[in-house]
Amino acid sequence: MNYENLLVQNEDGIVILTVNREKALNALNTQTMLELKHFFTEDAPKIEGLKGIIITGAGEKAFVAGADIKEFLQLDAEKGREMAARGHEVFFAIERFPKPVIAAVNGFALGGGCELAMACHLRIAGEKARFGQPEVNLGIIPGYGGTQRLVHYIGRTKAMELLMTADMIDAQQALDLGLVNHVVAAGEEVTKAKELLQKIAGKGPVAIQKVIECVNACFEDGVNGFDYEVKAFGETTATEDFKEGAAAFIKKRKPNFKGK
Repeated sequence: MNYENLLVQNEDGIVILTVNREKALNALNTQTMLELKHFFTEDAPKIEGLKGIIITGAGEKAFVAGADIKEFLQLDAEKGREMAARGHEVFFAIERFPKPVIAAVNGFALGGGCELAMACHLRIAGEKARFGQPEVNLGIIPGYGGTQRLVHYIGRTKAMELLMTADMIDAQQALDLGLVNHVVAAGEEVTKAKELLQKIAGKGPVAIQKVIECVNACFEDGVNGFDYEVKAFGETTATEDFKEGAAAFIKKRKPNFKGK
């Protein structure tokens, strides 16, 4: 697929995926959502030697400042449901991706942008980052998972406040609430994300995939996360990676994992 709104850069197995609509503050229009879906379902799984993916926004003002409000004016109840369902599908593809996905939040992450960041496995915020779900200002609610993931990350009480007041929080507040993993100087978001991916890349690839699956299972309706963990643990003990990791530990050497 020839991407119009995404820039894809592969740096030795670390892919930097940039939402490239700087003049629109990287707002998520229909085309961008289609491209995100295609990337995570079609292209990314085929990248050899992939260590992980970093999502960021073009420019210095915004990670993703929301959805494209102009498109909302064409919605009715049915079209609104369809748009939300498509958004859920895209963000679940990110959340369930078997390699680590990190949001490098370099500015405003509002509405759909906050929801995109929350769909990633980890979040790095620059000092100028701002987070929020301002949808009630428009008389609507978040439609890409914001009412669910925000509760998971920061708890019901504070999430309810932010969702109903549409207040923005800064990077330090996001860190204090548990919404982001690290806060760094402006412009250092991608660098910190790379450091984390390099560190994770030294661990067992199958184990990392199973960690992602188990944590996701914790929040899936109808899934017993503890049972899922038991099953996944058993699967990892049968891997070549486990045998290699155990041997390396005993012999006090660095393991050579092969993802098998």
